[in-house]
Amino acid sequence: MAYILYFRAMEKTNPVSAYKTSSSGVISLEKGKIPPQAVDLEEVVLGAMMIDKKGVSEVIDILTPDAFYKDAHKLIFEAIYTLFHDTQPIDLLTVSTQLKKGGNLELAGGDYYLIQLTQKVASSAHIEYHARIILQKYILRSLIRISSEIIEDSYDDSQDVFDLLDKAESKLFEISQTNIKTSTEVAQSLISQAKKKIEEIANKEGLSGIPSGFDKLDKLTSGWQSSDLIIIAARPGMGKTAFVLSMARNITVQHQIPVALFSLEMSSVQLITRLISSETELESEKLRTGNLNGYEWEQLNVKVKNLETAPLYIDDSASLSIFDLRAKARRLVSQYGIKLIIIDYLQLMTAGTNGKGGNREQEISSISRNLKALAKELDIPVIALSQLSRAVETRSTSSKRPLLSDLRESGAIEQDADIVSFIYRPEYYKIDNWDDDDNKPTQNQAEFIVAKHRNGAIDNIRLKFEGKFGKFDNLEEYDGPVQYESKINNELDDLRNSLKKNESPFRNDSPDDDEVDAPF
Repeated sequence: MAYILYFRAMEKTNPVSAYKTSSSGVISLEKGKIPPQAVDLEEVVLGAMMIDKKGVSEVIDILTPDAFYKDAHKLIFEAIYTLFHDTQPIDLLTVSTQLKKGGNLELAGGDYYLIQLTQKVASSAHIEYHARIILQKYILRSLIRISSEIIEDSYDDSQDVFDLLDKAESKLFEISQTNIKTSTEVAQSLISQAKKKIEEIANKEGLSGIPSGFDKLDKLTSGWQSSDLIIIAARPGMGKTAFVLSMARNITVQHQIPVALFSLEMSSVQLITRLISSETELESEKLRTGNLNGYEWEQLNVKVKNLETAPLYIDDSASLSIFDLRAKARRLVSQYGIKLIIIDYLQLMTAGTNGKGGNREQEISSISRNLKALAKELDIPVIALSQLSRAVETRSTSSKRPLLSDLRESGAIEQDADIVSFIYRPEYYKIDNWDDDDNKPTQNQAEFIVAKHRNGAIDNIRLKFEGKFGKFDNLEEYDGPVQYESKINNELDDLRNSLKKNESPFRNDSPDDDEVDAPF
């Protein structure tokens, strides 16, 4: 009654604004809008799928039941989808039988409606184009729904504004990525995806993830895996930043894989300067002062060209909150196709909850949990550097190697991470030899310790460390002299063996001749 009185009053004051005339001439109330939909195209697409097998293959991965506006069409598409994944033939009869099996035939309009759908189309021509329009209408309806939810939540004073912003951006990001698939998938579909991934791994020589450029590490992890949270922890001065810079260089320069680096400690110019020092093998001190010789300027100009084309994106925002990180990461993935995110370092981040995060340990727990969620949401590996507690320094000189219990401020980091690793340089603690059977010198060497590996083995991997360039590299270990096979070497070996047996290689086996000893 109130609405009727309102519109009557509007008619008297402003007759034009009370109603809105559409382009087709149909008068409708301004608030009485019909949601975006294309029912006629839904009928055409479903009819084409039932008369042409090719049509099913073209749109089965584009549409989902929710993309259809009409409930009957959702049920029909679900029946077609089930038949497709069961590798059953798809036609008028099989779809009708599948609907009967689920008790949905009458809800879908019955056999007569299915017949009508097949009569609306002659072939599956342009079916993909029609399916894209249906999908666009679904996206528009989703935007309307999300916008309504955001408006409703915005009026709720109990909602935290940053949580609301993150929730809104997350939903909009899902739409922008056209993540229309449901979160539940049948085993057959998952097995097909797994087999495809195994084939891709075989073509990449066993690397299923992002290669770090460190051979032994890549062999252990098969590369950094999608949706994994990797923690790299160490005490100050061990070379955490140098390690991730060397790794970022390997990934972006050698493989042209886009990487995003969030630096909360150093400026972007400082990081690039360190990266230039590593790439050109010019000491960072010389680069800071600009005190370069003529040939060093030439070396700089030539070798830095590799970095200029590297898809490396650096963000040096100070006091980065987990909310800001998630927002920026989504945009970077959408805009530049980022495949790996590096954060330097975790303890400098804030939870961004306006003081509601509790103590620092709870805040770090929230950050690590959100980093894991971000890695899973974006389906890319996230690497976060972390500080270790001072407990390492209090131990005796012979036991400075880090342990999982040394992770600073929160045990939740160990729990949330898929891989927890440490960087250890004995040379930093004036330890001259490794504590193994070979007792090799530790000079210019580091150990990358994989202490937790949720999906694989753990190991200690030795790397080369060049401190003056801030650079980590593969360690080329010396395994003794290399024997090269040749005809001369083989003849000499035979000769030596003959002498050991007191046999002469010049022996004459004729019974009439005397035996002659070798002349040496």
